[in-house]
Amino acid sequence: MAILQNIRVKFGVVISVIIALALLSFIIDPSTLETALQSMSKKYDVGQIAGKRVSYTDFQEEIDKYTKINELLTGSTAQNEETHQQIRDAAWQSMLDKNLFVKNANAAGIKVGEDEMVDLTSGENVSPLLAQNQVFYDETGNFSVDNLVNFVQSIDMDQTGTYKTYWDYLQNTIYTQQYYNKYGSLFAQSNVVNPVQLERALEENNLVSDLEYVLAPYDYAQDTTIEISGKEISDYYNSHKKFFLQNANRDAEYVVFEVKPSDADIAAASDDIVAAMEEFSTTTNMRNFLTRNSDRAYSEYWYKDGELITVNAEVDAFVSANNSGVSPVFSAGNDFFAARIMDRKMVPDSVYVRHILLQGTDARSLADSLMQVAAKGGNFAALAAEFSADQSSAADGELGNIGWMTQNYMIPGFEPVITAQVGKPFVLNTQYGTHVVEVTRTTKPVAKKQVAILEKTAIASRETFNDYYAQANRFATIANGTLEGYLRAVDSLGVYSHPANSTLESTDSYGAIDQAKEVTRWIFDNKEGKASNIITVNNNYFFIVAVKKIREEGYMPLREAAGNIRMELLTRKRSEKLQQEVADKIAGMTDMQAIADALESEIYPLEAVSLSNSPMTEAVVLGAASSLPVGQISKPVAGSYGVYVVRVNDRHEESFYTEEDARNYESQKAQYSSQMILPVMSEEAEVKDHRARFF
Repeated sequence: MAILQNIRVKFGVVISVIIALALLSFIIDPSTLETALQSMSKKYDVGQIAGKRVSYTDFQEEIDKYTKINELLTGSTAQNEETHQQIRDAAWQSMLDKNLFVKNANAAGIKVGEDEMVDLTSGENVSPLLAQNQVFYDETGNFSVDNLVNFVQSIDMDQTGTYKTYWDYLQNTIYTQQYYNKYGSLFAQSNVVNPVQLERALEENNLVSDLEYVLAPYDYAQDTTIEISGKEISDYYNSHKKFFLQNANRDAEYVVFEVKPSDADIAAASDDIVAAMEEFSTTTNMRNFLTRNSDRAYSEYWYKDGELITVNAEVDAFVSANNSGVSPVFSAGNDFFAARIMDRKMVPDSVYVRHILLQGTDARSLADSLMQVAAKGGNFAALAAEFSADQSSAADGELGNIGWMTQNYMIPGFEPVITAQVGKPFVLNTQYGTHVVEVTRTTKPVAKKQVAILEKTAIASRETFNDYYAQANRFATIANGTLEGYLRAVDSLGVYSHPANSTLESTDSYGAIDQAKEVTRWIFDNKEGKASNIITVNNNYFFIVAVKKIREEGYMPLREAAGNIRMELLTRKRSEKLQQEVADKIAGMTDMQAIADALESEIYPLEAVSLSNSPMTEAVVLGAASSLPVGQISKPVAGSYGVYVVRVNDRHEESFYTEEDARNYESQKAQYSSQMILPVMSEEAEVKDHRARFF
């Protein structure tokens, strides 16, 4: 009961009600309590959109939906980390569209009505999302409204809900995209360049100047005569406060113990590959042998001379120099290689392939019959039209044609086509079904070899692993959970401590070590001055981390911003001081050489410069030149590298900047503006994206 009382005190009346309800049933369900806590704590929010919290549960539901859609589109449940990230991005974009963009578009008077959606899905203006979707193609490979209607009518009969999920996704995407099209058109249609603007753009960009300038460079040594007061720093901070908005970040330090194979582990790997060499040299079942003994599987790839250099330079040299035989064992660091040349042939780089795909219980017998017909000169395209389950392969306009294939661009299971005889149909079985295949032409064959590669990489043994863990554990024991202890362990054990300053919640790599999000989570879940126990990453790295500084999301405190502000103000005052010094030195001078001598500098000429064609010239020089009368010397102007004095010697018009250039420039501005619609909306709505806390 004491524990329950502490919880009541910490979370107040609301949590007490939850506990009371649970006690009524004599059970406190931990998952129920956890869900309740998560729903009330912003710590468990994935973000905020237009003032509305996005809980982890809500976002996960959206992820689940897009995961299902991805499985429907790819036909696979296998997803790598890149795919997971794409799904999360799509889920977040969907929530932004629904809760922010569409609402703002409606507020701007933009609507997408039911009649419009009907037209986009089944009318005269079908969305490309449907028109280019093979699900709705007919037998000729064209979009079919009838096929679309049949699909929609079959939704209620689909007990799995798959059709409905997919159709809802398509409709929502079309609906949202139409809003983007309309909103974007506001910018596109407003891209009007009137005659006055056009004339001014041509005049400004075609007006070029021949000029010369003298530069008094900054002295980057510290100027002790320049002082910055605390009030100046405070005033700057208050007037530029938006520049000091920051994401939550942490300063930390970490040590890492990387588990590496010992000399004994490397010797063991060498012994293993040497022991396997006799069987490697004589086996008649190389695929099975490599499965049992090698880190590299058997490949039927045909290699040209030089291609194996990506595996190992010595292996490549051996294969290039020999037509048969087995190499000695080659070593490269912790890796060991041996090669056996299995075959040598003249093999083309590319082959042109056509096929007939057959499916069903009688596919093999039908394939044998069709192969005979095709071999005797039967019309392959006509056979494909009548029998093939693949009605979309029609390269060069002939049904059945897959087109050119290479070893790197190959349908799985079609590898034998590379060495197949031209004009001789044969039967192949793949994951898609049974195929009648024919190679109709090839590129010129070149000498290639099939090579079996025996590869062994030394890995850390259990003893080695335990030794590194013991080293990490010793460090963690000395650190004892504190920053002071961490620093003491660094000194006493002589281990290098890596700085990890300004670590963000999205950080997932430390140095060259990727997939280290667990380290980041620990840093953000702990207080300043804490040190971790061992954090294992990829089962190969042992981290111990210490938190030095915590910065929460919001405005950087003045005390932390003061250093940067001081440098900015010093730079400004240095420029102003040098400007005044230059002005005093050249007062009354009307000759550029005299000015150069007075400033201990030289004259730098520039020819035919304008606002549009001089990207390497400092903006202050161009600005001064654009407004100076010919022959007049400018006042000193401060730039990035020093203070300039400018004189325009001649000015005339060119014709390199055209009306088309002006219109293209305006079009690019409109396009950029349309791309910034959602980012600007997100900034205005103070959207918070905290996905990095969880993923």
